[in-house]
Amino acid sequence: MMQHVPGENKGKITLYALSTCGWCEKTKNFLDKLGVEYSYVYVDLLDGEERESVMNEVRRWNPHRSFPTVVANEETCIVGYDKQKIKEAIGL
Repeated sequence: MMQHVPGENKGKITLYALSTCGWCEKTKNFLDKLGVEYSYVYVDLLDGEERESVMNEVRRWNPHRSFPTVVANEETCIVGYDKQKIKEAIGL
């Protein structure tokens, strides 16, 4: 289930993550530190059709389906913990 984090609107930012992934947690903390609005989902906590649907969305952006995957404004995908690319993608 997608979780929403309030903050400054820098467009639609979505973080696909795993609840047990240290790099995913670092990415989430980085987005929090930037103070931007974003949504995130822990893919490993989903079941059945919901999980399959989210994994298909991740695959659309990141064929390797690795985590973390950040999608900014439905046009830019950042795979892994890359602070500079995340900032560039959201215009900071």
